[in-house]
Amino acid sequence: MPKITFMGAGSTVFAKNVLGDAMLTKCLRDSEIALFDIDEARLGDSEAMLKAINSNCNEGRAKIIPYLNRLDALRCADFVVNAIQVGGYEPCTVTDFEIPKKYGLRQTIADTLGIGGIFRTLRTLPVMFDFAEDMEKVCPGALFLNYTNPMSMLTGGMLRYTPVKTVGLCHSVQGCAAGLLENLGMPKDDIVWKVAGINHMGWLLEISRNGEDLYPEIRRRAKEKTGKHWDLVRIEILKTFGYYVTESSEHNAEYMPYWIKEKYPELIERFDIPLDEYPRRCVAQIEGWKKQREGLVNNPRLDHERSEEYASYIMEAVVENKPYKIGGNVLNNGAIPNLPDEACVEIPCLVDGSGVTPCHVGRLPEQLAALNRTNVNVHLLTIEAVVTKKKENIYYAAMLDPHTSSELSIDDIKNLCDDLIEAHGDWLPKYN
Repeated sequence: MPKITFMGAGSTVFAKNVLGDAMLTKCLRDSEIALFDIDEARLGDSEAMLKAINSNCNEGRAKIIPYLNRLDALRCADFVVNAIQVGGYEPCTVTDFEIPKKYGLRQTIADTLGIGGIFRTLRTLPVMFDFAEDMEKVCPGALFLNYTNPMSMLTGGMLRYTPVKTVGLCHSVQGCAAGLLENLGMPKDDIVWKVAGINHMGWLLEISRNGEDLYPEIRRRAKEKTGKHWDLVRIEILKTFGYYVTESSEHNAEYMPYWIKEKYPELIERFDIPLDEYPRRCVAQIEGWKKQREGLVNNPRLDHERSEEYASYIMEAVVENKPYKIGGNVLNNGAIPNLPDEACVEIPCLVDGSGVTPCHVGRLPEQLAALNRTNVNVHLLTIEAVVTKKKENIYYAAMLDPHTSSELSIDDIKNLCDDLIEAHGDWLPKYN
């Protein structure tokens, strides 16, 4: 029977989806499920929730064991699901938002790129390298499924600097095409689409129905769409650069230098950009958990329906040698020739008994590759900072970030990085 280890099992709602899905998958029903977290209370919540699902939906067939010891949790695992958040909302996310504000640098989500994404990587990737060392000792053949952001930097670091078989997984690819069509008042049925690029800035390269290219009609409707709606930045990107991007408007507003600008405050209103959105979500989730906990943790009748999360379908494909297509984050290695080989790209991949095999995509339209490269620069230099422990690489990453470099001087960027390093303290390794 497979062993599935979930790192960061205190992420209770996400654990419900991934591990509940596994218990509803025939070849995974008898799995040993190891739950690991450093928060004993949240670990206990997830254990109680999953045992209820196991009893109600799986005839109690899975073996669910909580662990506070990481090596024991990983021992003999076949699949390792990663959903950790190092430093949490407080203190680290608050620090990532509040200190940049003092320099006039505003953010929306700050979990993928920008100053927030850089420092989230600096504190998270070293922990994941520790995971990799443990996996080499006790489960060297396991497949590591990374759901933690910043996706490109963390997954790229694991793939380039550890021997662990790793794929990065995100939610934005699956719903991209359908969300666009819904916003433009077009039917979503029977569509075929292709997405490639980098995580959170993947491009809907093709979309058709019964052999008909839908992009001409999409572009026509996008050009005519006026007034406020929920996706203003992405529709503007579509109108300007010709293609739709996978992740939300609030995310992409901080991946480019065009939207959040102190010199043009009217852009914030015009494009309805939600500054400080992620801290608000965190506060709402913390409050919401008090109510949600009752229904998830203290509910002996809790059930589950299999979700669209990739994880259980990937495990099923590997165990049964049953081909399955995903949008996965993997090393480029020529799949997209006009992006660097060492970039972590999000592209179609085939999963079967041999693992995850990336598909060749070909060249992106040059304007799309150029936008991706501005983000890849930051990815590569941030990974370099973690590996070398050199502060200058943190500076380089921040100075090349599209949003940060459009707002701050070189001196201010260096001073901001120094202030963040000091504020994060022991959450970061020592840099010289």
